[in-house]
Amino acid sequence: MTTSRERRYPTAAQAPTSTERLSLAGIVELLSDGRFPVRFTAYDGSATGPADSEISVHLATPRGATYVFTAPGDLGMARAYIAGDLQASGVHPGDPYVAMRMMADELRFRRPTLAELTLITRSLGWELLRPVPPPPQESRPRWRRTLDGLAHSRNRDSVAISHHYDVSNRFYEMVLGPSMTYTCAVFDHPEASLEQAQERKHELIADKLGLRAGMRLLDIGCGWGGMVRYAARRGVRALGVTLSAEQARWAQQAIEAEGLSELAEVRHLDYRDAPGREYDAISSIGLLEHVGLHSYPSYFAQLLAKLRPGGRLLNHCITVPDNRTKARSDAFIDRYVFPDGELAGAGKITMEAQNAGFEVRHVENLREHYALTLTQWNANLVAHWEECVAEVGEATARVWGLYMAASRLSFERNGIELHQVLLVRPDATGNAHVPLRPWWRG
Repeated sequence: MTTSRERRYPTAAQAPTSTERLSLAGIVELLSDGRFPVRFTAYDGSATGPADSEISVHLATPRGATYVFTAPGDLGMARAYIAGDLQASGVHPGDPYVAMRMMADELRFRRPTLAELTLITRSLGWELLRPVPPPPQESRPRWRRTLDGLAHSRNRDSVAISHHYDVSNRFYEMVLGPSMTYTCAVFDHPEASLEQAQERKHELIADKLGLRAGMRLLDIGCGWGGMVRYAARRGVRALGVTLSAEQARWAQQAIEAEGLSELAEVRHLDYRDAPGREYDAISSIGLLEHVGLHSYPSYFAQLLAKLRPGGRLLNHCITVPDNRTKARSDAFIDRYVFPDGELAGAGKITMEAQNAGFEVRHVENLREHYALTLTQWNANLVAHWEECVAEVGEATARVWGLYMAASRLSFERNGIELHQVLLVRPDATGNAHVPLRPWWRG
């Protein structure tokens, strides 16, 4: 591979002259110490990086430069990419995983010195450094969302959920496939189909919960009703609730189409308003990420109160690898994917569940399974790219390709994890009503 070694910028020890200017490629070289792993070209005619790289990126417009240089971290590059101002060749926009992996492995931007920052500012000019409106797909920053209420209030949660899930049911059908299940699947082997793996996930959850015909299940944050319908096919009376009106409508139609209306129902409700008590089991699959850390005590207390003594809760959610810090989503995920999302370590989750009165019976990390799930979702997006673009627009389709590929990489490298935590409400004598050894197929 041929690599550009020509230094077109002053070293950190050299003070720039008052007339010196850098090209856009020169600025990229400066910030990466000349180690940009793919070919970079820009609208000003400058270029850097390996000339024979199979992957290249092109900064096509001044607006793109403004996005890149006026937003912190990866947010600026994401804005430029979503808007079409930062273009990539050699990867499909529905699955930029290979490019993201290469950048993660080989690209290291550094903080410029004051002299270098002065040079960069003079080279770009104040006009390029004047912020411009972000792409319309971007949610408002956290501080502006207070117009919708405090974080994780009922109204603000409803707005956040709608932002992500009410995109288009048809779009989700193409990306998620026939199972219409938007959570981590469980793979018995890497070659399993997505549909097989999603069915296996529902089977695993049902087995851990000990579901049998005649039992009552509450599925909170039920999505398009996959778990509800799985349980109903096995004779379980299942109620699902979701804050997405589009999900509830689709799920109820699917229930009716399968002839499951006598046993299954999905309602457009906040989980806090779910009716009934004395449930045999509760499944929470991908909801806790939206609850907020400060709401964990009330979340677990409310679910405990809805279970009969001996009833079980299966909590399935994305986690972080440690319990030391509060983990808000990064700027890209927060603005474009999951507004107000917050993650915690498995230890934090089990601690809050125990404090509420649950007994922890089993904890399992499925992060490799989520990487496999995302791989297949990206493949579906690529396979249906033209249809997806026609349905939601290219910018939104790009958001999804970028988000899923980045998440896959993070799951592979243990940046994030996926934990299933099985909890029980013991009866008054402390009996958990579970077998002595794990009773489900591993």
